[in-house]
Amino acid sequence: MSTPERAMPPLDADERASLESWLDFYRTTLAQKCDGLTEQQLRAASAAPSQITLLGLVQHMAEVERNWFRRVLAQEDAPPIFTDGTDAGSGAADGGFELAEGATYEKARLIWQAETERARENCAARALGDTSPFMGGQVTLRWIYTHMIAEYARHCGHADLVRERIDGSTGV
Repeated sequence: MSTPERAMPPLDADERASLESWLDFYRTTLAQKCDGLTEQQLRAASAAPSQITLLGLVQHMAEVERNWFRRVLAQEDAPPIFTDGTDAGSGAADGGFELAEGATYEKARLIWQAETERARENCAARALGDTSPFMGGQVTLRWIYTHMIAEYARHCGHADLVRERIDGSTGV
């Protein structure tokens, strides 16, 4: 499946459209970093001692989407996704970076896509200033959007380095 074209966030949008557009921009950037690679390449670690892989980044971002937009924002009881149900070797302990033997990009991409769609649904009826309980206080949807943009931007930088190491591709 090919990745949708990445749209430049509008230069003159209101705050909400700007935040949503930048988040979608980085979601698409991560997907583009994975385009055209084999399963083996998607499982390739960047460089020792790092174990970061493109597949692991996709799994991690599915976990992060679930955490912020379901557990925190919507207060849903949503268990970790990439876990085998034990403490040892579970994606829950490392946020999805660890790859299970049977993990595939297609499975991870579909889960990630479902989590982003659920995130959009959970945000649609909320104002940017709406709050949810978090760490003994309150967190706004605006803060969550800003945090998610930063999270994606950081991991897209990682993905850029991993992809360049795999095949020399840079810059998307």
